[in-house]
Amino acid sequence: MPGQGETTVSVPLTPTRSDLYWRRIFNKYDRDADGKISYAELKEIIESREYEHDLPDNVVEKIMKLADRDNSGYLDFNEFVEMMHNPDFKAVFGHFVARYVHSIVPHRGPVDTTVVSTHSKTIFTYSDGTYEEEYSCWPPAICMILISVVEIVMFCYDAAHGSTTAVGPLAKIFIYNPHKRHEAWRFITYMFVHVGVVHLLVNLLVQLFLGVPLEMVHRWWRVTLVYLAGVAAGSLATSLTDPRVHLAGASGGVYALIAAHIATIIMNWAEMEFAIIQLLVFLLLAAVDIGTAVYDRYWGAGITNIGYVAHLAGAVAGLLVGIGVLRNLEKRKWEKRLWWAAVIIYCSLMIAGILANVFWVDHFPESKL
Repeated sequence: MPGQGETTVSVPLTPTRSDLYWRRIFNKYDRDADGKISYAELKEIIESREYEHDLPDNVVEKIMKLADRDNSGYLDFNEFVEMMHNPDFKAVFGHFVARYVHSIVPHRGPVDTTVVSTHSKTIFTYSDGTYEEEYSCWPPAICMILISVVEIVMFCYDAAHGSTTAVGPLAKIFIYNPHKRHEAWRFITYMFVHVGVVHLLVNLLVQLFLGVPLEMVHRWWRVTLVYLAGVAAGSLATSLTDPRVHLAGASGGVYALIAAHIATIIMNWAEMEFAIIQLLVFLLLAAVDIGTAVYDRYWGAGITNIGYVAHLAGAVAGLLVGIGVLRNLEKRKWEKRLWWAAVIIYCSLMIAGILANVFWVDHFPESKL
């Protein structure tokens, strides 16, 4: 039984989101990753730039003496959590810890931790943005950068040979040409070909600003799968709906990245900051761009050749493949069913598109060898 004035902290046997929250902060303090916070580590953190003008010289000694219950000279994880919850630290350490914690952990959504004493029951609520905590610069996010470099190099090569309108020597080899559908690589490599500087710059900006953040959380191979799935879906869908058009540009992959962001918002809704705002922004941008492309194609005053079908197909592929391969930080039952539905629908659509391109010969112009 706790004595008068003593405080008992309830520690659940299985990890909760609150446990993970404090574990991340504990690991941030534990500079040498030995599972313990030493006096030196605690002193280094408190005397860092955030606190150098705030605390008196003896504060670290007071904190360690009060928090180190077993006098080991270190704070283990349980002692650390008790220290953060202990009302005795309010006067010594409270708001300084809170300010430091708030500076390193993004916040949204309630996470409850309960502290029980003999006199009262107090509920402390904490919130975090778990998804944002997953951003990492290692391994470096270079996949989208490398793809962008290849696109720039190919464009510059063709420009040096007098053409920036997808009729240069490299463009002729890599563009999707409906008369050369037997050259299967064209269903993917058209993403390296661009018609004009503006076309190239727009795709580069979007895929870098969207692709690199995705890579930092989900790693390069997942983002590459999403990107290539959008590119392949864009060419397959265009070949079926506009069987006589040539296709150039990375818009299928770009729209796959946009839709992948929507997928990751859906799958990590509770773990993301400002999820609803991000979702609405991506949906609005995609709707405006596709709507403009459709209008210009059929009702605009000028003659345009925007492959809006590739945009739509890339977005659908990005959404489905994003749900299937991108990281889901906290799986729920309905998300598992959604995962199976996304995988089955995507595979079915891709198989149908490939079979139609192979066997629906009369639908396409005659091939030129």
